[in-house]
Amino acid sequence: MSKKTDLSVNLNKIALIRNSRDTTSPSVTEHAQICIDAGADGITVHPRPDQRHIRVDDCFDLAKMLSVEFNIEGNPLAAAMKSDRNGVSDYPGFLDLVKEIKPAQCTLVPDNNNQLTSDHGFDLFESGDSLSPIIDELHSLGIRVSLFMGTDLEQINLAKQLGADRIELYTGPYAQAFMNNTNLESIFRQFYQAGETAAELGIGLNAGHDLNLHNLPKFATIPQLLEVSIGHAMTVDAIKMGLDNAVHAYQQCLGKKD
Repeated sequence: MSKKTDLSVNLNKIALIRNSRDTTSPSVTEHAQICIDAGADGITVHPRPDQRHIRVDDCFDLAKMLSVEFNIEGNPLAAAMKSDRNGVSDYPGFLDLVKEIKPAQCTLVPDNNNQLTSDHGFDLFESGDSLSPIIDELHSLGIRVSLFMGTDLEQINLAKQLGADRIELYTGPYAQAFMNNTNLESIFRQFYQAGETAAELGIGLNAGHDLNLHNLPKFATIPQLLEVSIGHAMTVDAIKMGLDNAVHAYQQCLGKKD
């Protein structure tokens, strides 16, 4: 491949395993270092208000030790929440957390506390006015802003108008089509066209959700793709092959050789 697509490893599921017991194992920072040593280009976390997986303290611990790009994603309107677990810090609100840590990238996601996982992108016709000052504030802190989006081309145009630096395409529909071998080419074409539109507008292209070792090679043929964020599948593959080997395997899917 002629271009480089960065691999950002999402560590939420590592934290979820830890949180199933009253323990510090597995360590989020230790697993971040394994990923970095294996060649990961970045680390992603999605700290939700209920701290079901990544916790506030994890974000600060990662910020102190990371030598690669840090991406924090979440709902910009997520409010402060008291912790109901001993030894777990209160959630300060998403934007307050991001503004204190100042990660390289902040990915804004329209999820809510009741969602199991992020499952749709922004409707900027509805939320654009509320996002604009947030994007401006994050920019003032030197933070790159990405918006979690679907493939609708008009919405991508709106993302550019709002000042977003990048969009992250929600790849759930592509992964489902790939798994079921149903309408795969037409759905993939929608993502390809979204990439072309982003390039024409001068907005960067990220992607994530349910990408894995089987469906990533095809998706990575989108020329404009700058970054993929992978967590659940990476953790599952790590159980089978070890985390360092899993990172190598995903980098190979992106056209990188050891």
